[in-house]
Amino acid sequence: MAKAGPAKTPSLRAGMGDLDTPSVEVWTDDDYRRATELQAILSPPGGGAAHRPAVPVAAPAVWRGAYRAMLCLRAVDQAARDQVAKGRIGSYAETRGYEAAIVGLVAALGPDDVIVPGRREAGVALYRGLPLRAWVAQLFGNANDLARGRQLPGSPAVPRALNVVPGSPHAGTQLPHATGMAWAAKIQRKPTVVLATLDAAATTAEDFHAGLNFAGVFRVPAVFVCMGDMNREAPVTRSETLAVKALAYGLAGVRVDGRDLLAVYAAVHAAAERARRGEGGTLVEAVLAEGEPFERLRAWLSSEKILDAGAEAAMRAEVEGEVRAAVAAEEPVGPPPARAIIENVLARPSRALEEQLDELDRVRDKTVRP
Repeated sequence: MAKAGPAKTPSLRAGMGDLDTPSVEVWTDDDYRRATELQAILSPPGGGAAHRPAVPVAAPAVWRGAYRAMLCLRAVDQAARDQVAKGRIGSYAETRGYEAAIVGLVAALGPDDVIVPGRREAGVALYRGLPLRAWVAQLFGNANDLARGRQLPGSPAVPRALNVVPGSPHAGTQLPHATGMAWAAKIQRKPTVVLATLDAAATTAEDFHAGLNFAGVFRVPAVFVCMGDMNREAPVTRSETLAVKALAYGLAGVRVDGRDLLAVYAAVHAAAERARRGEGGTLVEAVLAEGEPFERLRAWLSSEKILDAGAEAAMRAEVEGEVRAAVAAEEPVGPPPARAIIENVLARPSRALEEQLDELDRVRDKTVRP
């Protein structure tokens, strides 16, 4: 029997594994470039190197609606932080600076596509038609809250027709759920795409591995959008980028400027269409570096004669007025009834529990309305 010669170690990219272990890369140079090279369409302040794809094609009304939705998210965020400062609500996951990424991803999808948000991105429901008062009621957890006070502020229950799952406040737990929904859509031969959002820290969670690995193995129509900047946050990975992680799972990876609404829209739209064609999922890394998303988009809208300065100012004032009115209407509303604690939990409460609920109502009525 001939003696086997020493195993040859294939060439590996720097930082891509143990050089003593034979391994084979299954992605192309173009795949690697897309996962590591930042894509931007709107010029950031001060310039900067970036790959610039073509401006996505959409009607002017789409871009005006997207800008209005960004204004709404900024106003809602400010109102929520004001309520935290007053001690009226306990906490709120800030979305300031995330507006372009949040609105860009939802604007790029169809109404039948499902969105599974993390702790900051449930504002996509506002773009899809959730009334402002319903959002504000959830912040307060009052009697008008569709979630009956059960969810953390900013993670509202949403009518099923809007195809937005309640936001998950826990890192990565929504990712296996999103993959399962996408697998169900594939089994049923529906053209539905499921998009899940996450932040940079969630890439360290085991649910990140479970969700993305399953999506890659079964080639489900899923898109994952990771928002954050790992260079500004605590180190969470040894990888060159977050998007490059997708390649190991058999997914496409794309890295875009998360403050650039057009770039996020273009990347998510392309990923959704790829998924619809049965070509598998994509991880989009929306990098939230320095820069104000409103200034860049506003300048582009003005240059394209889509929204001039006067119309923009009127739109901003209108949105801020709507948010103030919603807060003023919902702040005086009282809490849900005590019985909401067991709604959808017990079909037939015991007599002892009924007595306890009645007593709780009496005590709370004296406390809230002496």
